[in-house]
Amino acid sequence: MAAEPFPTGGPPGRVFFERAEFTRILNLYGRMVAAGEWKDYAIDPLPDACVFSVFRRASEAPAYRIEKRPSMARKQGAWAVIGEGGMILKRGHDLAQVLTLFDSRRFRVVD
Repeated sequence: MAAEPFPTGGPPGRVFFERAEFTRILNLYGRMVAAGEWKDYAIDPLPDACVFSVFRRASEAPAYRIEKRPSMARKQGAWAVIGEGGMILKRGHDLAQVLTLFDSRRFRVVD
């Protein structure tokens, strides 16, 4: 019997982040909060995906969504970062590789 690539760990029919994945996302979130970029977050476990939404202010629409969709794992990759307008900014099979999108955004030239 083959091991499930993305075990849910919760009730059947829901997708959740694994501990290592969630730790990596929260480390990024902590860095961005310290930089003053992000203010709040929300987690939505859905039947087909788990979404970590990031907000610049608590009353706004999410600035970014980090999504885990196991159904896309064999196609374009289970991980995606989606921007404010719903545009997919980066997609891939590895969470660390997908989150490198935010590394380039952390450093800006200030006059």
